[in-house]
Amino acid sequence: MNAFISNSIFKRSAACCVMTSLLTSTVALGAKNGCLPASADKNDKHPNILFCVADDAGHFGAYGYKWVYTPNFDRVARNGILFESAFTCNSKSAPSRACMLTGRNSWQLEEAANHWCEYPLKFVSFPEVLKKHGYQTGYTGKGWGPGIAKTADGKDRKLTGKTYNKRKLIPPTNSISKVDYAANFKDFLDERDLGKPFCFWYGAREPHRGYEYASSARYGKHTSDIDSVPAYWPDNETVRTDMLDYAVEIEHFDNHLGKMLALLDSVGELDNTIVIVTSDHGMPFPRVKGQDYYFSNHIPMAVMWGNGLRNPGRRSNDLVSVIDFAPTLLEVAGIDGVSNGMQPIEGKSFVDIINDRRDVSIDRSVMMMGKERHDVGRPDDQGYPMRSILKGNYLYIHNYESARWPAGNPETGYMNIDGSPTKTEIINARHNPATKIYWDLSMGKRGERELYDISVDALCMNNLSERPEYRKIVDALEREMSERLKKQGDPRMFGNGDIFDKYPNMCPAHMYWNRKRAGEEVPATWINDTDFDSDLSE
Repeated sequence: MNAFISNSIFKRSAACCVMTSLLTSTVALGAKNGCLPASADKNDKHPNILFCVADDAGHFGAYGYKWVYTPNFDRVARNGILFESAFTCNSKSAPSRACMLTGRNSWQLEEAANHWCEYPLKFVSFPEVLKKHGYQTGYTGKGWGPGIAKTADGKDRKLTGKTYNKRKLIPPTNSISKVDYAANFKDFLDERDLGKPFCFWYGAREPHRGYEYASSARYGKHTSDIDSVPAYWPDNETVRTDMLDYAVEIEHFDNHLGKMLALLDSVGELDNTIVIVTSDHGMPFPRVKGQDYYFSNHIPMAVMWGNGLRNPGRRSNDLVSVIDFAPTLLEVAGIDGVSNGMQPIEGKSFVDIINDRRDVSIDRSVMMMGKERHDVGRPDDQGYPMRSILKGNYLYIHNYESARWPAGNPETGYMNIDGSPTKTEIINARHNPATKIYWDLSMGKRGERELYDISVDALCMNNLSERPEYRKIVDALEREMSERLKKQGDPRMFGNGDIFDKYPNMCPAHMYWNRKRAGEEVPATWINDTDFDSDLSE
């Protein structure tokens, strides 16, 4: 079965040579895949990189969603490759971005498996390696984070390059960032050395929460534009409006993407730039962001490269992970990451897909996903550890601490779900037996094992794990998942999973549950006063 679940199933189920030695490396790496990177073949220039990451976006027009208008993402997909089965291995910003930067799964990253961590010095990022080899690197908006990343001498570490956030704009809503992403990219282009390639990280802060409620109405959107509301939320005007406000923020990201493409074209660098457009995880709504379900981890992804991509206009159904970005871009640049200080890379290059010459030696049969501690809100800052495997039609999930609350404790506001109108609707639904199912699905406790047939249940509504006829499938997937995790050195497979809860949390709201219980007022800006369910306190 095609691992990407199209919008229709969603409705049914409710991204000049620096030195001769670098070019030699590029040629050698290209030959490994049966052809040369076209940039080396055509003009002997190393390719530039524009890496574009939306913050919490799961919907773009190229996937068939009519209520979000994204002509620039759609252009990248139309003139390149639209990936239909791309996933993050961890559906929270900091760990997902750490995986992008290192090519390693989150359970292979020590503290960096967690949200709001202190980023370990040992994990070198691909932009750091590119800079070492002559690439000019920079970013605007959000790079890696949230968390703290320092060098050995205590300076701020440039995991994604030099910061370009000086230029500001008047935002279209009161919740959208004032950073003028495109103008900052122009500053970067104006400052660059024309004789060197570049890698620029465009990290929009949209569509991260919060939103200006009903701002979508100012942009001509109507709740009737949405053809389907996922079955795990109430289908009402409040939720539909929330979805449209989210769409406005995606469109802001897309608008700046279009301006950046125009800037590249104006300086004659568009064809020699590999453009990757993606997101760190799914949308910031209950049962999506911060969980381990299909739409939690499925990410949009399109790649365009005028000089280096064969047969543009394709769709790829291959399973691709965020850990595949680093090895791909390093291969394109002709650089070996590990010999330049990176830890061993788990991801696999998808240069063969770019070249339209599939490398059958690469195993793309499964997708491995999971999480440890995301946001705080449980006693002693405990996480909710999960691992999952997606193979064929089935998504299997193991919840290792199922006695804990999956979205965070009720009395501390379900802190692993961002405050929102939709979240409020679901919390209120608990008090009505007819609607309590919405609360159960997003906030209620879960069993240790979950199994979903994605071919008919992309929304993961019908847990098959307890049915006798699926016992062999559950056992086989648990066995394969555990074997793969052991090979990858996952501490949880060796009885040391508690280490993830012992790593310090660097968020100002750390130890929130304990501090609130002691009577302290602890600011937590991402939840609302109405999110607390004190009658369910433990």
